[in-house]
Amino acid sequence: MPNQIQELTLEEVMGDRFGRYSKYIIQERALPDVRDGLKPVQRRILYAMNLDGNTYDKGFRKSAKSVGNVMGNFHPHGDSSIYEAMVRLSQDWKLRIPLIEMHGNNGSMDGDPPAAMRYTEARLAKISKELLKDIDKETVPMVLNFDDTTMEPTVLPAAFPNLLVNGATGISAGYATEIPPHNLGEVTKAILMLLKDEDVPLSKLMTAVKGPDFPTGGIIQGVDGIKKAYNTGRGRIVVRAKTEIKEMRGHREQIVVTELPYEVNKANLVKRIDDLRLAKKVDGISEVRDESDRFGLTMVIELKKDANAQGILTYLFKNTDLQISYSFNMVAISEGQPKLLGLKPMLSAYLEHRRDVVTKRTQFDLTKAQKREHIVQGLMKALSILDQVIKTIRASKDKGDAKNNLVKAYDFTVEQAEAIVSLQLYRLTNTDITALQKEAKELADAIAGYQDILANPASRDQVIKDELTAIAKEYGTPRKSAIEDQVEELQVDTRVVVSDEQVMVQVSHDGYVKRSSLRSFQAVEAGNDGLKEEDFPVYEGQLSTLEHIYIFTNLGNVIYRPVHELADQRWKDSGEHLSQTVGLADSEYVTAVFSFKDLAAKVNFVLGTSDGQIKQTSLADLQPTRTYKTKALTAIKLKSDDAAVTDTYLVPEDNQQMIFVATRHGYGLTFALDEVPVTGAKAAGVKMINLKDDDQVAGFVLTDDVDKAQVTILTQRGAFKRMKVGDVPASSRAKRGLQILRELKRDPHRIIDLHLVRDAYVLDVLTEKGGTVTVKPMDHPLGDRYGNGSFVIDTDATGELLSVHERTLETLV
Repeated sequence: MPNQIQELTLEEVMGDRFGRYSKYIIQERALPDVRDGLKPVQRRILYAMNLDGNTYDKGFRKSAKSVGNVMGNFHPHGDSSIYEAMVRLSQDWKLRIPLIEMHGNNGSMDGDPPAAMRYTEARLAKISKELLKDIDKETVPMVLNFDDTTMEPTVLPAAFPNLLVNGATGISAGYATEIPPHNLGEVTKAILMLLKDEDVPLSKLMTAVKGPDFPTGGIIQGVDGIKKAYNTGRGRIVVRAKTEIKEMRGHREQIVVTELPYEVNKANLVKRIDDLRLAKKVDGISEVRDESDRFGLTMVIELKKDANAQGILTYLFKNTDLQISYSFNMVAISEGQPKLLGLKPMLSAYLEHRRDVVTKRTQFDLTKAQKREHIVQGLMKALSILDQVIKTIRASKDKGDAKNNLVKAYDFTVEQAEAIVSLQLYRLTNTDITALQKEAKELADAIAGYQDILANPASRDQVIKDELTAIAKEYGTPRKSAIEDQVEELQVDTRVVVSDEQVMVQVSHDGYVKRSSLRSFQAVEAGNDGLKEEDFPVYEGQLSTLEHIYIFTNLGNVIYRPVHELADQRWKDSGEHLSQTVGLADSEYVTAVFSFKDLAAKVNFVLGTSDGQIKQTSLADLQPTRTYKTKALTAIKLKSDDAAVTDTYLVPEDNQQMIFVATRHGYGLTFALDEVPVTGAKAAGVKMINLKDDDQVAGFVLTDDVDKAQVTILTQRGAFKRMKVGDVPASSRAKRGLQILRELKRDPHRIIDLHLVRDAYVLDVLTEKGGTVTVKPMDHPLGDRYGNGSFVIDTDATGELLSVHERTLETLV
């Protein structure tokens, strides 16, 4: 025996085997044929049931019998997959026009499984006869089944465009398909347009086929997405439930849902909405009920008194399957291979198939009619010479001899002679010749009609038109899905999601953030705020859960948070650190926090840096993005790695305040805020003050009244000075400024902090050795710009001064 062992690489083996497998599942399992819209298992189910006489005009039969026939004769796969396909063909919420009628539990929109096939009964739906009509007239190719015992069709004659009417969904190797169901009347109208003019533009076809028509109804939004899908085969639309807000007693309302988006599981949807209610993700829902019955779908979402019904509905559209995104991916098997098809190619492929079927059917009928006409002509001739024919037959030895004698004596054909010798005696009456003459005339008319159809494409197309029109008239139903031009942008009102509640909010210098109930805040002693000893609050105040905060850092970043999203903790807990959600640098800390009731406020942020830059940026340019939870926005671009933001202020647009800036080496400059332009968020700003090479900005303040305003200055040596801003006359931006400290030759003073003097506040100075020294500005005399102030902190005892922050003396709540 020759050696049967082949040496192949793993790549060759895997490539070959997977290639064959892919070809099989693409062509023979997962994708529908563009001509009849059926996958092989669906086609085999319909063909086997038709072959078995399990049709709409006969009684129902056990589903198990049909599944067994399909599995034994045509589809050698698991019975569960065949039954699953059979059940789907009967589900009127999956198919626009079901192809199978089923008695018993065939599943539900709640995702309930169907009863086992031994319990259910099924038969072909009436419309299925239109798919199978003329299959016995050699209209479609037939091939041997898997065990070569019988023949099966590779495609059905399909007298209506099933692929578009019932849609398809499937996943194979490298391909997937998602074709939505359509309205039979609309698709028929488009095919008739194509019949009339093969060059009809897509825009005209879309006057007939306006868009998908889902069996579950719903509202389709996005005509542009439909146009794109019909043009390219791919597109995206939004499908939302049909809802109505109804009044109830007691100033309450309810949202009633009567239609759902296609293939949405109703039970899961009800549970999802109820979970949102229980988790308090949305405020205002009191109960969710499924009131569906045999008369139709009804879901009721009952709302609390004075709840914002429209706002809640918008939230549910955005966060549940009351609204879904549906993506077209119109892939079908065309000419033996998978193709992405638009509307017109799909209709053209169906029409070409239909023309082929009608031509083959007509040829079959013509051949049959011509054969019968030939026989009828022979019978009529035989009746006209009946006595001679009888005499010849009686003189013959047997049937075969009689046929031969008739052929020789009277010039009959073999087929005619066979018909004559097989004739029954009762046919030899006068009435029968009349019937034969009538039949001959009918056959002649039919043959002429068939020959006209075969010779004249217009006649053939008229047959297709008449048949399609009749089917659309008998089986067509009004459109179920409404279509709206634009996709509505869903803006969820925060008041719907969050109940309006007053809370205490704290943001610390080190980046700890929390919100607490007023009760929790009032239950602890003053100063017991949960922060570490070296940390301190940058912001502490009472806010509504509907408000927003902006947190600015020394590295020019800003972090947005809605108050209701802050960690809800006890007041004596430290809170959640910003680095748990937003990446902060090791040297980054919080410099300023601002709260807003409305993010549309007409305000600007004023930011200044240690390297002498300053800018204004509007709140409109710092709106939160969709990644705000994990990514900070840039508020100002820092020009160097060692630069930092010294101060951030919030001012109304067109503000007329003045700026006073002080540098570390003791220079002060006053100029108008309107000299600082409003720029974008990522701009670096303009020069605030002209710094010497080794100098930097210690801080700046804003004031409405230069003459009355006072500032406090603290130096690294513990000296404190209070002076009038007016001591430095107003100048213009980017100048060097005037000295506001006397320069000492040995151990000169360097400004580490600048604050505007306000009523009822003190300065807390954190020192190197862990203590906090409190300085009350008004306890110290007013100095002039030439002095260095007086020593208030013994730095030899406390160590270096680390940070300074304001603390109000007023009670917060």
